Amino acid sequence: MTLLNRRSFLGTSAAGLALGGCSNGIGNDGGARLDGRVDATRDYLFGSFPGTRDLAQRAYGILYMPLMTEAGFGFGAAYGQGALRINDVTVDFYSATRATFGLQIGAQQYAHALFFMTEASLGDFRRSNGWAASADIRYAVPNEGASIGKETTEYNPVIAFVFGQSGLILGATLAGSKYNRIIP
Repeated sequence: MTLLNRRSFLGTSAAGLALGGCSNGIGNDGGARLDGRVDATRDYLFGSFPGTRDLAQRAYGILYMPLMTEAGFGFGAAYGQGALRINDVTVDFYSATRATFGLQIGAQQYAHALFFMTEASLGDFRRSNGWAASADIRYAVPNEGASIGKETTEYNPVIAFVFGQSGLILGATLAGSKYNRIIP
């Protein structure tokens, strides 16, 4: 009986090549690069929109998404990656996927930050396998130089602040967003 025949050699070689091509993110600098983008996004947000620094101090955690890219023609999609920070320290990395359907055409890029204003909302987000944005979120989309007011931040467990938009997407859509923990 041979320890290594042709079939087992080919099977082992194929499995080794298939697994060798997989990248799990361990040992690369993807996290450091993403953290650098998050730092730049946080600094831009605090510098450009008065009130967000105070909002951040009251939040239990903030998910920064430095770059969301969205395109649509009837059906649309958006994707981006970011980091969850608690006390301004990165604790996890996340991806955001957004799907839209409706009368739409165009493409845009933007950044957004989710401010978790209650301990329960942050806990729900962190414990979930994939957190879907829902009616619990209040969206604040400022005009250039506008500030976030008290009426925007009162009594909402999660506040999504969208900023830095470029490009144009026109239409009316139904949308859903989902956030998943990743290893960048």
